[in-house]
Amino acid sequence: MKNLSFAVSAALVTLMSSHQCLAVPDADIHALRQEFQAMKKAYENRISDLEANLKKLKPVKVGTVQPRAKPENGSAQKISGKGFNPSIGVILNGKYTSFSEGDSKIAGFGIGEEGERGREGLGIDESELNFSANVDDKFHGSLTAAIVREGGADIIELEEAYIKTLPGSGMPDGLSLKAGRALWTFGYLNEHHAHADDFADRPLPYRTFLNNAFNDDGVEVSYVLPTEMYAEIGGGVFRGDDFPFGNADGEGISAWSTFARIGGDLSDNQSWRIGGYILSGEAKGGRNTNEDSVTFTGDSDLYAADLRYTWAPTGNPHAQEVTLQGEYFWRDENGFYEDAGAGTGAVAFKDNASGWYVQSVYKFHPQWRVGARYSRLESADVPAGLVGSALDSEGHNPQAFTVMGDWTNSEFSRVRLQFSHEDTSKGLGDEQATVQYIMSLGAHGAHSY
Repeated sequence: MKNLSFAVSAALVTLMSSHQCLAVPDADIHALRQEFQAMKKAYENRISDLEANLKKLKPVKVGTVQPRAKPENGSAQKISGKGFNPSIGVILNGKYTSFSEGDSKIAGFGIGEEGERGREGLGIDESELNFSANVDDKFHGSLTAAIVREGGADIIELEEAYIKTLPGSGMPDGLSLKAGRALWTFGYLNEHHAHADDFADRPLPYRTFLNNAFNDDGVEVSYVLPTEMYAEIGGGVFRGDDFPFGNADGEGISAWSTFARIGGDLSDNQSWRIGGYILSGEAKGGRNTNEDSVTFTGDSDLYAADLRYTWAPTGNPHAQEVTLQGEYFWRDENGFYEDAGAGTGAVAFKDNASGWYVQSVYKFHPQWRVGARYSRLESADVPAGLVGSALDSEGHNPQAFTVMGDWTNSEFSRVRLQFSHEDTSKGLGDEQATVQYIMSLGAHGAHSY
């Protein structure tokens, strides 16, 4: 500021000197002097404002790496800005389905009721009622009730009811805790609600190994590492009531999980994530499966790995996007199987089965997508006591191929057309057609990446 004053003064002196050489009227000299004084005052005021703003800035420590936030799917609506008032949302999920075969048995596997292919004709699929809000400055709570039709009656199932810690809760940065009933971290699809899937049904490994999804009662801890790229580790303990275990009469902790995953950006328009997972537990009271009354009692260890890659050709994922996704499952069991329908009694079993799927979805227009998916199962070799039962695959490995196209008018409405060919049992080829609509009323939270 002193330099500016000196410059202005020097300019005035120069002008005065020029006045001795040039016959400039006194009135003009006075006007110029007033103009320079005004300029000087204006610049002094601006410099004072800049100095005041600089004092308000907080120093930043160089070299400090902040933990990468857990990526989220930007296409979903986030619940925010409502303070402690609960956000309420409703998901309407309707279908029309047509099957060429009356049987949908998956050879070599005892599946749960939710893992079956569903009903034919018009119907309301699993719809949801969701309540979500911050409890206070340290906790967030959410409850999701699923309305489904089973046995000719509409029933309400508690799909999720949990609390989780918020940033600033007093826990170390990157560390979070979730407790209650939730769609826990295992593979890619398990954390997502069914209406957020890219297809109208889940692939064969989810139907057989998880009865579509694992949402037991429990506690899970996760930690996002303070690294430049996204890296997360965690694990949980669970009651063990839910499939693939089934300890409705048990007490305490009967299952546990652990996971690790990493991800990042390959460029401004490409991203990836890969993960590994373990879900282990004991079916103490016998795991109930399908209408064939197949039950399992014993130890069950399920391992999974997932990979997801996204590419936005134009740099704008809302306009065009390609996603590639795949998961692999491997299950090891040691215990006893019983098929009451075949009258086998309890038969000792120690073997493993596996399954996988790959899919790709292409958004070629902001409102239009097409996709294809292939899934396959490798069943276990059954002992002599189970030959002829529902667990006997007769050497057949179930597989399914699916294609779909959907139209998304907005983030609140989607209509989908899907065709599938399923070879789930020897000599059984089922042609399936599905028309689905998904409508969201009110607020609905964002889904994980």
